[in-house]
Amino acid sequence: MNSSSFISPCRALVAGVLLAGCAAPRSVGTTTMPTDAASQVEREVRSVLATQARDWNAGDIPAFMQGYARTDTTRFASGGSVVRGWATVMEGYQKHYTNRAAMGHLTFSELEVTVLAPDAAVVFGRWGLVRDKDTPGGLFTLLFRKMPDGWRIVADHTSAAETPK
Repeated sequence: MNSSSFISPCRALVAGVLLAGCAAPRSVGTTTMPTDAASQVEREVRSVLATQARDWNAGDIPAFMQGYARTDTTRFASGGSVVRGWATVMEGYQKHYTNRAAMGHLTFSELEVTVLAPDAAVVFGRWGLVRDKDTPGGLFTLLFRKMPDGWRIVADHTSAAETPK
């Protein structure tokens, strides 16, 4: 695995994974859930992301990784590479972000949460790091699933991109 696979502390997902992972009998972006239930799912998913940002900014990669599903099938795609497995993703973050200076201060913005089913949601957003010498950022797409231990990221596709002006 190369370090370009971990260009950001965020994650995203490929459309094919989204469709395969959410084989619900409805169109993407629609749900038959009551509005209040969908709103609750959205709040819970956003809470995972807020916790991840807090943990990242505290320099705690193991805590940050609690937002991912601890499975061998967890998928992370970035920089033209795909890795699978929670432990592999964790190893990549620890290898690429070796200290607080490399980690910088993480923010998420432009979050769009779409509830796909009572146990599935997709999140589109923008990530940014502020570090002493640079301010990298980009886009991400995350597939969240409701697991026994709560909402977790099962697929992440993250890319680097300049912030629009």
